[in-house]
Amino acid sequence: MTANDIPTTGRQPAATYDSAFLRACRREPVPHTPVWFMRQAGRSLPEYRKVREGVPMLESCMRPELVTEITLQPVRRHDVDAAIYFSDIVVPLKAIGIDLDIKPGVGPVVEKPVRSRADLARLRDLTPEDVPYVTEAIGLLTGELGATPLIGFAGAPFTLASYLVEGGPSRTYENAKAMMYGDPELWADLLDRLAEITAAFLKVQIEAGASAVQLFDSWAGALAPADYRASVMPASAKVFDAVAGYGVPRIHFGVGTGELLRLMGEAGADVVGVDWRVPLDEAARRVGPGRALQGNLDPTVLFTDKDTVEAKAREVLDAAAGLEGHVFNLGHGVPPNTDPDALTRLVEYVHTATGR
Repeated sequence: MTANDIPTTGRQPAATYDSAFLRACRREPVPHTPVWFMRQAGRSLPEYRKVREGVPMLESCMRPELVTEITLQPVRRHDVDAAIYFSDIVVPLKAIGIDLDIKPGVGPVVEKPVRSRADLARLRDLTPEDVPYVTEAIGLLTGELGATPLIGFAGAPFTLASYLVEGGPSRTYENAKAMMYGDPELWADLLDRLAEITAAFLKVQIEAGASAVQLFDSWAGALAPADYRASVMPASAKVFDAVAGYGVPRIHFGVGTGELLRLMGEAGADVVGVDWRVPLDEAARRVGPGRALQGNLDPTVLFTDKDTVEAKAREVLDAAAGLEGHVFNLGHGVPPNTDPDALTRLVEYVHTATGR
């Protein structure tokens, strides 16, 4: 079942159904190319830094009114076509009792890495009662957003496993890959458990009112296609299959995944996110028919002048001209030092340049 098969039934809020964003995800005609940005809510906005002052990252993800305000900030400022729920990929792990923290300048750090079969017992099932703040925040958000869709999200099993096994961010993933190659049975069980947790987390968001979901497999680009297919794709497919019945579009994104694009679509995505390394027309050839694409302006372009930003955005739009569906985005998240006005101007340019 794909997003094309479901009209205004299921959990998808009827108010958002005909939005440009959801129409593009379903590969339907749009009034203009929709735009949103990964990390559009965050450090690039002075209003974000103000409301987050003195509040640790994980705590900020558990305060519904703060989550609501942060999620809405870029929608108000930039006029983007979708909001993305403000959270972090490790929130469901924290919610089930994993001892971790997000350390400024470092990222998620796990106190006791998962390295053995005994450690799997610490990864219990996630229930809606573990994350009541998510349900509350999305309820507040959908009331405020009206016809603007809200994107829910989660970290993919491989990326979560990488943090858990390494104990924090890694450039080589040596412990995670050692488990994948050296103890494939334990690795498969770990990813399967994480798939269940991730699916449960996405279900909470959809049932609370999210109109689409994105699975971030941030580190999947570290894998060869054969390893991805054999050792990672089954878990991601399990996540996508678990939420297929809701009829909301499912987006799949990773960094440096040019060699994995077809597989990431085959895992169950309705929309495949593309980073800046592969032009969208080539990405469409790799992904194959039947899926929309999302992307893919290089985020560093935002540090240039207005004319250069528009010229580079035009290149993305031209490469996307023949696509069945296109959601304009960056090829990665908004850099922290980005001038917010550059994003506002970019949204306006894409809307104007693609107005039907």
